[in-house]
Amino acid sequence: MDAPSGAWPRRPRDRLGAPSSGARAPATPWARFSAWLECVCVVTFDLELGQALELVYPSDFQLTDKEKSSICYLSFPDSHSGCLGDTQFSFRIRQCGGRRSPRPTGDRHYDRTAPVSLQRESAHYFGYVYFRQVKDSSVKRGYFQKSLVLVSRLPFTRLFQALLSLIAPEYFDKLAPCLEAVCSEIDQWPAPVPGQTLNLPVMGVVLQVHVPSRVDKPEASPLRQCGQENLLPAPLVLTSVHELDLCRCLQPVLSHVQTLWELMLLGEPLVVLAPSPAVSSEMVLALTSCLQPLKFCCDYRPYFTIHDSEFKEFTTRTQAPPNVVLGVTNPFFIKTLQHWPHILRVGEPRMSGGLPKQVKLKKPSRLKTLDTKPGLYTAYTAHLRRDKALLRRLLRGLQKKRPAGVLTALLRRHLLELTQSFLIPLEHYMASLMPLRKSITPWKTPPQVRPFHQEDFLCSLEQAGPQLTCILKGDWLGLYRRFFKSPHFDGWYRQRRKEMAHQLEALHLEAICEANIETWMKGKSEVEVVDLVLKLREKLVRAQGHQLPVTEETLQQARLYIDTAIGSLPKDLQAVLCPP
Repeated sequence: MDAPSGAWPRRPRDRLGAPSSGARAPATPWARFSAWLECVCVVTFDLELGQALELVYPSDFQLTDKEKSSICYLSFPDSHSGCLGDTQFSFRIRQCGGRRSPRPTGDRHYDRTAPVSLQRESAHYFGYVYFRQVKDSSVKRGYFQKSLVLVSRLPFTRLFQALLSLIAPEYFDKLAPCLEAVCSEIDQWPAPVPGQTLNLPVMGVVLQVHVPSRVDKPEASPLRQCGQENLLPAPLVLTSVHELDLCRCLQPVLSHVQTLWELMLLGEPLVVLAPSPAVSSEMVLALTSCLQPLKFCCDYRPYFTIHDSEFKEFTTRTQAPPNVVLGVTNPFFIKTLQHWPHILRVGEPRMSGGLPKQVKLKKPSRLKTLDTKPGLYTAYTAHLRRDKALLRRLLRGLQKKRPAGVLTALLRRHLLELTQSFLIPLEHYMASLMPLRKSITPWKTPPQVRPFHQEDFLCSLEQAGPQLTCILKGDWLGLYRRFFKSPHFDGWYRQRRKEMAHQLEALHLEAICEANIETWMKGKSEVEVVDLVLKLREKLVRAQGHQLPVTEETLQQARLYIDTAIGSLPKDLQAVLCPP
């Protein structure tokens, strides 16, 4: 399983740097590569070892034994899938052993300005797989079986799938030298900066992508030439780095999109049993993207096998099922996870009368055999009524073979508006908990954000509820009550409270900088002045780390006030506060 990772001659030490226990330091030439990928792996099938890690590149990137084992098992479809030819899919694994190196400054800048749903994973790796299985008489088993895997913390599914489509076929023909050249090209790419459109050259092709920013309008695709109007060759433009063809991925469950959106919103445990890792991973990724712009705060595994290190944790019957969305292909999971409240079984895409065949809603009690038919097995009753007009438009569009992009845009806009209608009352109520600006005075501790009272919020819905922006009828109150118990409410509330606390701290710093410090210092003891200096320095450090939303003018004024305060103290205290 743990094959040597140095299949190629190692580069000179000044190129790779000293081996480390984690991703390379940003000062090395591999920093640009690390801005996009952690490493590239090659997994092959060994007749004696089974799946084996043939190669990790760059070779100084260290994976734990558990991570290597997970990557090996998850990079191959299991025996039930029967995938011949080329297949692409993705997986997500838990990082073992915690963070291994400090986050580069570029990572922190990216996360501050990227949409929350596209921030780098801090505790998980994504694996993007290109698997090939073809007949080969020169191999003992009679088949060539190999996977090329891109390991990253970025959820850029579309970009990395496109990248694999370019490099994997070439690699399977030419092997190591081709992959080494590709990694060197990626090491020349500009860093992913939210809001920018980038040209990414690889293997004679230029991929043009727009990296989404928090300030982008939803559904906007502001691709434009990056000041290089005459690029040769003409760039291959990707309309999104992360969005899948939502309508195609959810085609067999379009009639239950409303129910599935609610299950995702509430963080309910869900198993997706699919015929292949490609269908499984796309369905899971499509479902977890339905909540945008709300960040999906639960765990999810686009492809999961019985060999996964968390298998026992997820399948135990001694406690309630975890808040996870699992994508699986082995029917054995129907028996193992029979106690889970929601199981979605989908088959290969099928058409009936020119329309995609829809899975039916079924009671969990009917889920008894390994050959169970496709269906959504759940006892859950949706709180909101289904949008029948939307379903008719989507199905009619599929029947008339309207462009996939048009139908996906229609479905994505519906889900976006639904999520926004749900969030707007929460945002309005949360804003009402912010202390008034006039209550913030320079020389007193700033007031705190008031606590969130669920019943007060629910009472506000009659006048300012989702019915103002959404046509769907139903039990909105019941949906909010269940949402309060979900990981998504906790994640949303913590993030909003943190942002508001930073805003209060910034307003307090502005109030200090607008006040007259010399007037304040009159009659103050040395202890009080020193205390002010220390507090201002702490605020300055946080503000310079871009944690507080303040202007450069305010920062300059704060530095001036620190100097003024220190200058008013005796020389011995000045020496302590400003050592040489």
